[in-house]
Amino acid sequence: MTTKINAISIVLPVFNEEDGILNTIEVLENFVSCQIETYELIFVDDGSVDSSVDIIRQAQSQYDNIKLVEFSRNFGHQLAITAGIRYATGDAVVVMDADLQDPPSVIPNMIEKWQEGYDVVYGKRLIREGESFFKLFSAKAFYRVMRKVANIDIPLDTGDFRLMDRKVVDALSKLNEPEPFVRGLVSWVGFKQTAVSYERQERTSGVTKYPLSKMLRLATDGITAFSEIPLKIVNYVGVISILAGFLYGLVTTFTGISTLTFAITLMLLLSGSIMLALGIIGDYLYRTFDASKHRPQYVVAQSYGFAKRPNNIHAMNKQHG
Repeated sequence: MTTKINAISIVLPVFNEEDGILNTIEVLENFVSCQIETYELIFVDDGSVDSSVDIIRQAQSQYDNIKLVEFSRNFGHQLAITAGIRYATGDAVVVMDADLQDPPSVIPNMIEKWQEGYDVVYGKRLIREGESFFKLFSAKAFYRVMRKVANIDIPLDTGDFRLMDRKVVDALSKLNEPEPFVRGLVSWVGFKQTAVSYERQERTSGVTKYPLSKMLRLATDGITAFSEIPLKIVNYVGVISILAGFLYGLVTTFTGISTLTFAITLMLLLSGSIMLALGIIGDYLYRTFDASKHRPQYVVAQSYGFAKRPNNIHAMNKQHG
């Protein structure tokens, strides 16, 4: 009886990684050459303005398992992952960053869990080497806040590094959210999930593509996509405002004391609370408005190395075999 050789797709979003992408390719090719499974490496270029695409294209002449999806502009990390899994053809799909902070050596452990019957195997970070105190603190805080407020079970200390069975990938490919929070969507679709622990490596070249502004945007997308708690907070702010106004009325009516300072402080607090409430509501309204336009999630300028066009790609100009 022959054992089936599984096909594994590795999806790697790329944005301005010219300093390290060649090393990533070499490390991954050395890794897959030692495995019993067959592998395809799908690089999704998210509008890089450096030579990342040229380096990947050159590598394709040496390695026939490298494939490239090139966006027409920068659409964002989460949409690059979304496009990559739609193009993937493997029995299972691994998503990992292109900077090797998520080590390929963890993939065999993921495959082992997958073969035990798990549909999603996500990497749980024990250590995050080379990251600042602020980054570590903010990441821990985000995962724990998200765990408390979300209406789905999102595992703590996990990023997008994970293996997903074909049926999970097919379910994700049917979703069409304008600003997807991929790790949340993976939890939302369900199926049997488990973790493997690993130590995240320090970036060896280049700079992080997630500065504070993008971290905050990702956090906002995650919370507004999977929790109604911020809207409930708006209700609480309204109740507190009414009580504060009533208290102010009592103070001015029964004490007869000038309360100018108290009044100014109260007005500042109330106006700040109102602006915060409007901002929260605005985030939810924008998500609704953005979805109502029914635009493609992204535009693919060119793709290389694919035998055929995926059925659920919304916009593509050129395809090269």
